[in-house]
Amino acid sequence: MDGIKREKYTVRLTAEARQRLEDITRNGSAPAKKIQHARVLLMSDADHPAGRYHDQEIAAILGLHFHTVARIRTRFVLQGEGPALERKVRMTPPVPAKLDGHGEALLIALCCSPAPEGQRRWTLSLLQQEMVGRKIVTRISRETIRQTLKKTCCSLGGPSGSVFRRGTPPALSRQWKRCWTRMRGR
Repeated sequence: MDGIKREKYTVRLTAEARQRLEDITRNGSAPAKKIQHARVLLMSDADHPAGRYHDQEIAAILGLHFHTVARIRTRFVLQGEGPALERKVRMTPPVPAKLDGHGEALLIALCCSPAPEGQRRWTLSLLQQEMVGRKIVTRISRETIRQTLKKTCCSLGGPSGSVFRRGTPPALSRQWKRCWTRMRGR
């Protein structure tokens, strides 16, 4: 192979590492990228039973770009097996949150306040309009409001008017009590 240059980072797998990577590729329960990266490392191994494949060959067989193969191999040599197999964790989400802690607190306070005149309770649409009207946010979806309130167990102006639940509903508590006494009696 005349056109293939010698790679700087050589992958050498121990018997245990080879077995772990083979288990990942055979198992099928790992994420697709992890399986693909494990295959790259197995084929890049200098002590591969069938001989070591070169980056271009691995790329052609697995349908990857040869730079991707080189990056996986380099990451394995420099950082180890874990970083070579796992995807890099994002430090920040791809889309910043619409509501920060202060905005969430204002939403909860708004939800706990009396409903607007002519309304029996707060709805997601009313909360959305009020948040924009008070210039807390420029735009917000009802789904964002719903998810924020769901995190706090907040009811939209129910009888308690509180953010926190007082206790379990009566129907559930009777079932729980029967189940708990049967379990304790054993």
